[in-house]
Parts: sequence; C-alpha cells; structure tokens
Amino acid sequence: MLNDQVTFRRVTAGVLLIVAPLLQAIAVAVDPGTWGDEREAVSFGANPALAQIQSVLYHWSWMLMAVAVLGLLHLTRRRLMVLSHVLGGLTIIGYLSLSALLMMDPVEWWLGRRYPPEQAQKLMDEIIDLPGVIFGFQMPWMFFGLLGLPLLTVLVWRTGFVGWWVPLVVAAGYVGSFAFPYGPATVPFWAAPVVALGWIGVKILRMGDEAWAAYYPSGGIQSTETANMTNTPSTIR
Repeated sequence: MLNDQVTFRRVTAGVLLIVAPLLQAIAVAVDPGTWGDEREAVSFGANPALAQIQSVLYHWSWMLMAVAVLGLLHLTRRRLMVLSHVLGGLTIIGYLSLSALLMMDPVEWWLGRRYPPEQAQKLMDEIIDLPGVIFGFQMPWMFFGLLGLPLLTVLVWRTGFVGWWVPLVVAAGYVGSFAFPYGPATVPFWAAPVVALGWIGVKILRMGDEAWAAYYPSGGIQSTETANMTNTPSTIR
C-alpha cells in the first residue's frame, strides 16, 4: 500500500475519519473534568492518570482529524472546490490550535496537586488570560475546527457522496454541544459524529482505488500499478 499513492491516500482518509472522532468520544468519556469538579485544576489533580490519558486521546484525535480533512477535500474536487478549500484550511487550523491548547492540561494537573482549589484556579486563570494565549491559541482559531467540519460535510453532501443526515448529525453533535457546559451532556453530543464521520470513512474504504482516482482531473494521478503498466513499452506492434 505504501508504494501505491492512490491506495495509501484513500485508505488513510477512510481510516482516519473513523479513528479521529472515535478517539475524541473516548476522551470526553474518560475525562475526569467531564464527571468531576468543573474546575479542571481540581478534577485533574484528583485523578492524574485519567487526566493524562484524556489529554493524549484529545491530542491525537485532533491531530489526526486535521489530516482526515484532506480526505474530505478530495471528495469535493468535482464541485464546490474553492469553497471547500477555504473551509478545509480553516478547519485544519482549528484542529491544530485545539491540540496546542492541550499543553495547558499538565499545568492544571500540577497546580491541582500542589495548591488549594481556589488558589489553583486563580493561578490557572492568570495564565490562560494572557493576550498571547487568548489571541495566539484560542480566539477565534479554536472554534474553526468544530464549526468548520460540519460545514465541510455539508459540501460533501452537496457533491452527492453521502446523504443529508451525515452533515445534520455532525452539526448536531459538535455545534449542539455548545449549548451546554462541558460535562456529562457533552458525551452523547460528541459520540454522534462518530457514526456520521465513520460512515464517510467506511464509504471511502469500500469505494475502491478506481473510484477514488476518478476524482482527480483527467490525465492526473494514477495508481503505481496503473502507471507502471502505462509506462511499460509494448512488445506488440
């Protein structure tokens, strides 16, 4: 597979669209901050092992989703390509920014283990309220991922690749979660897109190399096997 660019890109896109949202759903389910004290400096300090696990899960979920977005962009090569490139770029920036914010988790865990809850929260607030943190990592970049991905799936639906329910479920899950504080209610919201995005991933895995390559411009990229057959001189005249 590593020697065939068509197969590698198709399988990578399909697998990541299944794995990335699944890791995020698992992360919110094991996050001590989901079920415990809303002050993460406190809940993380109470269960540092799970705090570190959820941070790692979130990190890899969001990093892998940034790559998976490239697979969605491939599906829009025939229609809405310019708009999808803009949305795709913003979505990738959003997920990378979310991942960068996870470096604050160890700080909260460290503070929660060494200071009383009120003092730990006060120190954490002073750190995250720095202008460099707010405008360099948080605003508005962190929202680009969770808002851009549902819009990008709308474009994939408009190309005819999936049904209308896919962008609806993704939007209901990620955008709908903003209506509630981060906590137990977030779990079902972030679990829903696992089904919708996973369905796109399964369709990509099932479509085969020829159907995937058909999205490239005519005369564009070929699989390695096809290219070798094309470039081999014929002995029949």
